[in-house]
Amino acid sequence: MTEKKNKKKSVNVNKIVEFKMNLNLKNLFLIGFIIFFLFYTFKSLYSEIKKTVPEKSIVTVVKEIKEGKVKKVEVFDNRIFVFYKDDKLAISYKEQSDSFLKIIQEAKIDPNTVEIIVKDTQSTNVLFNSLMNIIPTVLMIAFFIFLFRQAKGAQDSVFSFGQAKVKRFSKDMPKISFNDVAGVEEAKKELEEVVDFLKHPEKYKKLGARTPKGVLLVGPSGCGKTLLAKAVAGEANVPFFSIAGSEFMEMLVGIGAARVRDLFTTAKKNAPSIIFIDEIDAIGRARSLGLMPSHDEREQTLNQILVEMDGFTPTEQVVVIAATNRGDLLDPALLRPGRFDRRIILDYPDLEGRKAIIKIHAKGKPFSSNIDWEKVAKRTVGFSGADLENMLNEAAILAAREGKNKIDFENIEEAATKVKLGPEKKRLQSDFDKKLTAYHEAGHAIVSHFLPHTDPVHRISIVSRGIALGFTLIPPAKDKLHETKTNLLEKISVMMGGRAAEEIVFNELTTGAANDFDQATQTAKSMVVEYGMSDLGPINFGPTTDITEWGKTYFEQNPISQEMMAKIDQEIKKIISLCYQKAVEIIKEKRNLLDKVAEELIKKEALDQEEFEKIVGPKAKS
Repeated sequence: MTEKKNKKKSVNVNKIVEFKMNLNLKNLFLIGFIIFFLFYTFKSLYSEIKKTVPEKSIVTVVKEIKEGKVKKVEVFDNRIFVFYKDDKLAISYKEQSDSFLKIIQEAKIDPNTVEIIVKDTQSTNVLFNSLMNIIPTVLMIAFFIFLFRQAKGAQDSVFSFGQAKVKRFSKDMPKISFNDVAGVEEAKKELEEVVDFLKHPEKYKKLGARTPKGVLLVGPSGCGKTLLAKAVAGEANVPFFSIAGSEFMEMLVGIGAARVRDLFTTAKKNAPSIIFIDEIDAIGRARSLGLMPSHDEREQTLNQILVEMDGFTPTEQVVVIAATNRGDLLDPALLRPGRFDRRIILDYPDLEGRKAIIKIHAKGKPFSSNIDWEKVAKRTVGFSGADLENMLNEAAILAAREGKNKIDFENIEEAATKVKLGPEKKRLQSDFDKKLTAYHEAGHAIVSHFLPHTDPVHRISIVSRGIALGFTLIPPAKDKLHETKTNLLEKISVMMGGRAAEEIVFNELTTGAANDFDQATQTAKSMVVEYGMSDLGPINFGPTTDITEWGKTYFEQNPISQEMMAKIDQEIKKIISLCYQKAVEIIKEKRNLLDKVAEELIKKEALDQEEFEKIVGPKAKS
């Protein structure tokens, strides 16, 4: 026991020894303020105590001493504290120069009849008076020094506006390699070449090749542009500087251009190096052509980037990698060879790409052995890499919520639906609303099933998700690079299937088909205006867009006459009407199957492909 106590004591001693105080200007100012505050607090408390003690005149005190009522007297300068034999206390005052002993003697009182204590307060008074004079002065000086330092810091920050807020990736940061990226094999090869240029420049210089000055990554959100840049940072083993396009912009004029200069100067000092500018469309938009209002600050920043990228000497190995999902907005001068030599187009991953991405993000997660990953990859057509990662994460969360030890296919199916359509909403619906939704979704499914060129129905549900009261999921059985006119017309017929079922079964029109009409109209308009799939012929009535001339789409609108616009509207209406009539024919012909599917939906709320085909039969192969 004694040893333990000794150990505890030694620990406490160590703790006391380790206590340190940082006596900087701020802390000294704080300590002085606390002392000043405590002093005035003590003074105010003393005045309050003084009010509670009765005050008597010196004559009364002398008289009471003569009468033998006083036990003791304490003298503090001009204050006299009188202690009575009945334990009461009183205070009296005398003149500063008078002696209390002399006052008693003049009153012919024997000093021995009462205990008299005289206390020296001269030194204490001197100390308090000194503090009262010094402390306010010290506090005032410290306050002004603090203000000057703050002003100096603000002045320094004003002059630091021109410094780029660039983040440098170091070797200690978690590395992402090209092995962590999948579904964009062509882009990986292009960037692996750039990394190899920086690692082994001699191999390319022998053949007269120069390092590409810029690589532009263009593609939809979530397809891996930033992830590829992180992989380059992990693989390159050269200084990697990352900055967002919006970080160049500031309220002060000229700051964007100054930050561009500072960024490129830093990169040149550390050459060979890589600069990554994310969301470059924030500063790289096409400059004003007179039809749109200009933005001088952004244009100055863009001009500086153009100068810096074109001003490299052959010996400087600085590569600029930029990412954007709006390549059509970029200035043509930024895209020319000599600035961005390489343009890498990223798109949604195909079947093999989705398999590879799922394999990467499935690491570290326990899955059931019966999961068919081929089926999962086919189910997720149109998913980006970010969507797939989010899907597997949501599946893991769902499995954990249900108390499972492993993630099964049902969790993945629910997560995939949730990622695209949102979580389930258990809305209280009347029997009529539920029946209406069931027939609407069954109408989509029946029309799709009996058209020859459509894909199999994957899932039907009347459970609300997001803004939709129900959904019919018909993912493509395989990735398609082209769409035929027949396929597009059948897609529009499927969209019309919900309204056709409502009209035939209930002899009523509802608002539930609004989104179907929107998609159908957009598809029909594209067929007429862009694809030349109408009686108007193979003419493009929309804006002319060329992938080699990004930046001009906004300004080269094709003028169309009012007569031609009327013909376009008539063609769109004709396509929609024909497709709607086709949907009505199928619904009337398969009315008995429609009723069976709707009844089953009302009971179960959702049907998968096997349950649906058990009712209507397998889909005929086209």
